[in-house]
Amino acid sequence: MRTLLIEDEKAALRNLKAAMKEVDTDFEIVGETDSVTGTIEWFHSHPMPELVFMDIHLADGSAFDIFDKTDITCPIIFTTAYDEYALQAFRVNSIAYILKPISSTDLQKALDKLKVLNGYNANNNTNELQDIIRSLRREESFKTHFLIPVKGDKFIPINVEDIMYFYIEEGIVKAVTKNIGTVRFQQTLDELATMLHPGKFFRANRQYIISRKAVISVSNWFGGRLNVQLNPPATEKVLISKARVTAFKDWF
Repeated sequence: MRTLLIEDEKAALRNLKAAMKEVDTDFEIVGETDSVTGTIEWFHSHPMPELVFMDIHLADGSAFDIFDKTDITCPIIFTTAYDEYALQAFRVNSIAYILKPISSTDLQKALDKLKVLNGYNANNNTNELQDIIRSLRREESFKTHFLIPVKGDKFIPINVEDIMYFYIEEGIVKAVTKNIGTVRFQQTLDELATMLHPGKFFRANRQYIISRKAVISVSNWFGGRLNVQLNPPATEKVLISKARVTAFKDWF
């Protein structure tokens, strides 16, 4: 895979190359740049590579300035020590955003996304690539954390991966978490349903949104419904209506 490395820190560049050697992919490093100006010049004088690893903070500015001067049509894996640029990264051809120090595991996960690009010609901006990039952007647009208000003016971060299920109790939306128990949410269940990854969470009924990780058993119930047992246990039966049974089985 013809690969361009854009990195201005020698230690980070060595770390990236070491991770690249550990993964099951053949890389051909066709260039290395360490600045915005140098990268723009490289793209203007070389064919488009098949993949770019791009640091964000470069010697002479932000890597996002590169996109104002050149049209990069190949997939990009951003490598950075900062997490606040993820949304901006996915507005361009980014297929992954890896925080430093880079591990071979993180790199392999990013490269797994590229498997669907087999046969893609990096010099042609095909509809297939754009469809994949749009799909990956949607993937990254789902919530990964929530800030939950607690006493006074304090907020605590909640990782979505730690949430087992959401439910309504006396008109209040709550979530049962793996580590800190039950917390209150300001959003409605309808709003939360649009924020959560549909592959990980399922709207069981009007009262519950459940995580796949919380489901410990499913049994038939009266009227063609399903009774879902959760862990931690819910305070009431979580029933899937007959009309939703097929969707639930497909999801699970």
